Amino acid sequence: MGGWADVWMGAWADGRMRRRADERMGGLRMGETLIDQALAAHGGIERWRRVRSVALDVRIGGNILLSKFKSPSVRRLRVIVDARRVAVTLTPFPREHQTGIFENDQLRIVGDDGRILSSRDVVRRPTGDAKVRMIWDDLDVLYFLGYALWNYTLTPFVFTWPGFACRESGLWRERSGEEWRMLDVRFPHDIPTHCRDQRFYFDRAGLLRRLDYTADVFGRFASGAHLCCEHRTFDGFVWPTHRVVHPKRSNGQPIGWLRVMEGWITSAAVQFGDPVSAT
Repeated sequence: MGGWADVWMGAWADGRMRRRADERMGGLRMGETLIDQALAAHGGIERWRRVRSVALDVRIGGNILLSKFKSPSVRRLRVIVDARRVAVTLTPFPREHQTGIFENDQLRIVGDDGRILSSRDVVRRPTGDAKVRMIWDDLDVLYFLGYALWNYTLTPFVFTWPGFACRESGLWRERSGEEWRMLDVRFPHDIPTHCRDQRFYFDRAGLLRRLDYTADVFGRFASGAHLCCEHRTFDGFVWPTHRVVHPKRSNGQPIGWLRVMEGWITSAAVQFGDPVSAT
């Protein structure tokens, strides 16, 4: 063969090699990192830099709260998450006609008239971790739900903030045979979160499917596999709308019949503003 036949055969072989390389890379394009793929799959970092806040309607609850003598019942909350600093409001919280506010390491509960009903600063150890109380009050629940919902809403975009360290750490194979790429993330000390070192799992499309962590506010026993599913698009950004946290076995497999926390997003709306510069 010669001429156009050689060109066609060369193009066919090159395309086949690229497809095989793409399969080996788990869906990543050549030269693209896992964090790049995840950012793009969830709406894109350039668009995210224009986001000021996200308003979500959520339901959340779970039996792990019983370990702190608080109700495990599912709460219905209107959550306003600041996309540019650590700040979040929960309404109604802890009860009707009240709002919980977590910002700048300060917790407060205010009434509809704006009057402060209770408040407390977050006390931290030299390592940056919050000190854990044995028996929780409403401000402790506010801290836990506040930082958790803030983290979940900003993932994976918050990984581009100063102080984060990310490292791809191989593949996880589901029992179904599906493979997820793992990203180990170390959080800076000034970001409230479950624990400093966490592992995030992304599927071939770059969507978040799982994260592993120890919820230090509960104790060392609170190590779980947090599964993410039912992804939906809101104002151009993608979030999992159903999350379930299971204890996990020593081999990393979730204990599926035990659910310690569960949450749902029923709606989300993004407020845009002037873009922030890249860091």
